[in-house]
Amino acid sequence: MTGLTRLARMRWWHLSDVLTLERQLFGADRWTAAMFWSELAEHATRHYLIAVGESGDVIGYAGLCTYATEAYVQTLAVRADRQGSGMGRDLLVALLAEADRRRVTTVALEVRADNATAQRLYLRHGFELAGLRRGYYQPSGADAVVMVRAG
Repeated sequence: MTGLTRLARMRWWHLSDVLTLERQLFGADRWTAAMFWSELAEHATRHYLIAVGESGDVIGYAGLCTYATEAYVQTLAVRADRQGSGMGRDLLVALLAEADRRRVTTVALEVRADNATAQRLYLRHGFELAGLRRGYYQPSGADAVVMVRAG
């Protein structure tokens, strides 16, 4: 784990901090509170984590959705001033460990086509480019690169 941080299961009481980060990082394309509530309600198929900083503040979060032998990284975000610290890697590794625990054989995700840093992170962890979804992110219309990790 990076620095003086810890990972914990995301709970409803973290949503205020998560939504603040979501707004700061993703602007108009951000998830809504209802989307997070819906994800957290799916206990059997979802696994959401937060990264907690030294002072107890939420500095990142990530989520995984699993169905049978397939999983999807739903979201992964790190506060702007902590990006490049390894926190994104720690969150991704924790999601992949959960996928392994659930005996998932394929993990997929979408990442903004203009986010080369995130794409490099995923490539370093066994993901491969699998396609492009034009206009995927709304309302901005930004394209998404589809990446898949089989194993």
